[in-house]
Parts: sequence; structure tokens; C-alpha cells
Amino acid sequence: MLGLKLATDPRWVTIVEENIDEILTDHAWCEQKAATNGISIITQNPERTELVDALLEVVREELEHFELVHEHIKKRGNVLGPERKDPYVGELFKFMRRGMDRNTSFIDRLLFSAIIEARSCERFRVLSENIPDPELAQFYHELMVSEAGHYTLFLKFARQYAEKVDVDARWKEWLDFEASIITKYGKRETIHG
Repeated sequence: MLGLKLATDPRWVTIVEENIDEILTDHAWCEQKAATNGISIITQNPERTELVDALLEVVREELEHFELVHEHIKKRGNVLGPERKDPYVGELFKFMRRGMDRNTSFIDRLLFSAIIEARSCERFRVLSENIPDPELAQFYHELMVSEAGHYTLFLKFARQYAEKVDVDARWKEWLDFEASIITKYGKRETIHG
């Protein structure tokens, strides 16, 4: 369904299990950044009413996810740690086309968003199927379903609003690029790292 070329190494779950408090903080900040990304796309495209309406819902969901992760952090007797950098997202950001015509840059921003949602969805699936804590397993299953919806929404809008961009060809380039960098990740106690 996701089209990702490489699956997450299940050994990543072992790293997560040994550092669950760290991954929860990283995860919380990923949700905050996803909400901020949605707001940024809305700010840059206010005339696209259908997109604005849909992304307002995505932003609400991402903030709700941030809150839910924060609740898990507090339940464990911890506090939200400082914001984390996400080198995986940073590499994807560099691949994004910018400085071209407005539509090409806009479509690439949607595809950038879709690829992050796809990988997050895949990671949440791995967690839901492998993490021994039943409450967290259920939590990650629910988030997996939500992220899958976000992934398909960003792709849908990329196809809908593309003017001069062959979205399917560019999506293949995104998938190939993501496959070329993901082998460096999955070795740290972060959602994408």
C-alpha cells in the first residue's frame, strides 16, 4: 500500500524498547512538526479551499497525537524533553524542489509530506506488531491507520493540483531517494532515526 521500497529492520524495535522514554519524546516532536508543516502549507495556499479544509483536519489530528503522546510520557512519570532534530526529514527536505515555479514547488512539498507520513505509518505498524506493551501496541496501531490517511491525502492533492508535474514519475523519484537514505536510519531511538 505505501510503496516504500525498504521495510524497517525489526531490530529497530529492540532499540525502541530499550529507550521508550526517549522515543516518546522524539515522537511527540514529530507530531508537532507534522502539524506545523500542515499549517505552513495552508499559509502558502489559502486560495485552495478544499486543501485548507482537509489540512485543518490533519493539523487537528496531529496536535491530538502530540497530546496523546504527551499523555503517555506523563503516565510514565516523565516530562516532555527538548525538541529533537530529525536528520531523516532534513535529508528529504534537501531533495525537495524549491526555487522553481510555484506549482512545482507546491507539488513537491505535498510529496515530501506524503513520504514522511508513509514512513511514519510503516514505523507505527512495526511498533504495533512488535512492541510488548499492549497499551502502546494498540496506540501505535491507531496512529498507523491515521498516518495512512494522511499519506493518501497528500498524494491525492498532489495529483489534483499538479499542472506541469508528472506526479507519478516524481513520486517514484521520491520513493527511490527515500530508499537510498533509509538504510542509514533505524539505528537510533527515534521515530525516523
